[in-house]
Amino acid sequence: MKYLITGGAGFIGSHLAEALLAQDHTVITLDDFSTGTHQNVQIFESHPEHSLVVGDVRDEALIQELVSKVDGVFHLASSVGVKLIIEQPIKTIENIVIGASRILSACARYRKPVLMTSTSEAYGKSKQLPFAEDQDLLIGPTHMKRWAYASAKVVDEFLSFAYWHEQGLPIVNVRLFNTVGPRQTGQYGMVVPTLIRQALANKPLTVFGDGSQTRCFCHVKDVISALIRLLECPQTKGQLFNVGNDQETSIGQLAKSIIAMTDSSSEIQLVPYHEAYGEGFEDMQQRVPNLQKIKAAIAYEPCHDLSNILSDIIAFERDHSLYQK
Repeated sequence: MKYLITGGAGFIGSHLAEALLAQDHTVITLDDFSTGTHQNVQIFESHPEHSLVVGDVRDEALIQELVSKVDGVFHLASSVGVKLIIEQPIKTIENIVIGASRILSACARYRKPVLMTSTSEAYGKSKQLPFAEDQDLLIGPTHMKRWAYASAKVVDEFLSFAYWHEQGLPIVNVRLFNTVGPRQTGQYGMVVPTLIRQALANKPLTVFGDGSQTRCFCHVKDVISALIRLLECPQTKGQLFNVGNDQETSIGQLAKSIIAMTDSSSEIQLVPYHEAYGEGFEDMQQRVPNLQKIKAAIAYEPCHDLSNILSDIIAFERDHSLYQK
């Protein structure tokens, strides 16, 4: 099979490309390198079944050409990270919504199955835990930049399902929950690589708020395995799935675990949200996925617990010395 991965030089996209090539598929990765890096694709860039295209997912002619050449599409290209979303809300919204529209239109024209990546942020401020795919969403007010990313991704989901219902396009929507692992950058506010690099450099670990907020971290290898199986499975078309791990931990405890596992002399520094992101920033206190639907569909079971995840990332950061940059 031949696949197109948009955002293929990004953190998740590069791991997905690597896995598909290992399964003897042919892969085209598309990236504009706004957040992706050449380092992410170096490991497989010269693979005979891989081709890299530098371009914008909003380029309609390019997307039509690439989609016509493949058997399926993984759409991962997106603005990422709270910091980038707060600083560049126009770019965030346009990249997400226009990019998805270009991909869905091309896939509909050439009748190509497509997996669309959304986010756990879509659940917003809901306190109905664990988050299930068919529950109501509770997103904050539109004048708050904080909610631009979640709202844009929800529009993508609506558009995907519109193509499914109106044109029969075989789509799968997934909401990702805090995917982490080697090669993830902390540049745009990703908490795990940021804290690990701070610990390795014996600098204070910056924890926003009081550290009691909880998240469920999932290893990128578990995520990409799920993405591949979801697109390949005929029974998943026209559906939405949570993809993640339901092992919950507080950010404060995460910081303590990282300090212990790196044998760091760092201390934890609590930073108020308004200092990090400006006045009025709202965070989600908990974000826990209900995984019953994906388990029933593809027998999904995350294989990596938090200790495994942190060990992998710490080893990667030590080998690459990225925390020194």
